[in-house]
Amino acid sequence: MTDQKFTDWMARQQARAEQALEAALPAAGLGPARLHEAMRYTTLGGGKRVRPLLAFAAAELAGGQPATADAVACALECIHVYSLVHDDMPCMDDDSLRRGKPTVHVQYDEATALLVGDALQTLAFDLLSAPGLFERSDRQLRALHTLARASGSRGMAGGQAIDLASVGRDITLAELEVMHLHKTGALIRAAVLLGALCGDLDEAGLDQLDHYARSIGLLFQVVDDILDATADTATLGKTAGKDAAHNKPTYVSLLGLVEARALASSLAENADAALAGFGAQAQRLRELTHYIVSRQF
Repeated sequence: MTDQKFTDWMARQQARAEQALEAALPAAGLGPARLHEAMRYTTLGGGKRVRPLLAFAAAELAGGQPATADAVACALECIHVYSLVHDDMPCMDDDSLRRGKPTVHVQYDEATALLVGDALQTLAFDLLSAPGLFERSDRQLRALHTLARASGSRGMAGGQAIDLASVGRDITLAELEVMHLHKTGALIRAAVLLGALCGDLDEAGLDQLDHYARSIGLLFQVVDDILDATADTATLGKTAGKDAAHNKPTYVSLLGLVEARALASSLAENADAALAGFGAQAQRLRELTHYIVSRQF
């Protein structure tokens, strides 16, 4: 059972992320109005904000400034939402539903969807590079580098390329892990590290959080694969069963449901173990681990 204090904390942080995104996005009436309206349509009022939640929790642990953490959370969510907009387009996964409403290319058109993704990606780095955002300029530069690496061909975009190339192929569990360490895990890992960079953790502390983040990134994808195979469209807010329909390799297709659930439990244990040195300071991160698992179990 989820602790009520954590549930309350999560609701506050989700509202905080929504408010920060509302302020960071261009106003709908500002020209080019259709583009800005579409950016707000797809970014606001939906999603669980897992990446901002991880960033906020890591920033709390590291003693980061709230305003810095807000900008970090917005940058992460802009990258995440841009990837969803592009992934849903006909040239990729060709999906019509996201977060319980029509995808951007359906609600608007393909050209607008492409530009929405481009603009959100650029906005992420606009927000993160604002002068004076971090107390230490070296930490700000490191945050920019971390997000760029996590988003590009050696991170999320590269993982999507591997995913597209794997459709209809038999791949090994090791190959699947490499794909998801890039496609999903890289940005989740970046969320934890960027949150921590808002504060003053030393290198040993950052390394510990990186071990946690790596486990969490894979855990999130394993649970996502389980949900795609077991939950309905109304529950997911996106089309259920599309991985199987597209003949995509998943943890469920390679391992089966029982073993996939066992892997999720093992990754959650690894994540908790990586936080052992932080004691009570890491309680929110531990609770987020259990929240990610409980989406399915």
